[in-house]
Amino acid sequence: MSSLISSVSGVLEGTGADWMDVAIGGITLRVNAPSPCIEAIGQVGSSVRLFTSLQVREDSLSLYGFNTPEARQTFETLIGISGIGPRVALSILSIFRPDALAAAVESGDVKSFIAVPGVGRKTASRILLELKGKLELDWGESSVPTLDSNAVDALTALGYTPLEAREALSVLSENGNDLTTEDQVRLALQQLAG
Repeated sequence: MSSLISSVSGVLEGTGADWMDVAIGGITLRVNAPSPCIEAIGQVGSSVRLFTSLQVREDSLSLYGFNTPEARQTFETLIGISGIGPRVALSILSIFRPDALAAAVESGDVKSFIAVPGVGRKTASRILLELKGKLELDWGESSVPTLDSNAVDALTALGYTPLEAREALSVLSENGNDLTTEDQVRLALQQLAG
């Protein structure tokens, strides 16, 4: 997919839960974005650059922004799935980074997708089916670790977000240790606490 506006650079004027305002040459654009992008964007008043996707609907023009071209590509791939609109795609990218999403798809991790607001079991199964083999596994990493879904479930049951659980477990996987689920949870909790 190509977009009329592929990136924007300007001054950050404000942020909300799922948007940011960027001033560009005398106008301010409201850019919808996933929460990890908003958290990483910087302080109000700082210069920012976002990779964007302009979505045209019958009654609106909406601009979606991301900190990497891979996140934008993943967003555009997600909205290409029947029944997945921009809001659900943003929710998915608020829980998964592109590499973690690719790993969840490749491992068939339905439970992680069900944790996304607006995604039920049927939609999660459709996402897995349609994305299988479509996402690049080498975005930013030479290999994406396959995570133990039971360990992810245990950490989310303890109150951590799926993103926090996946990140803590992926650090353990990078060390190449073959750990039991219990050991993974214990070590991930130590990582999350420290």
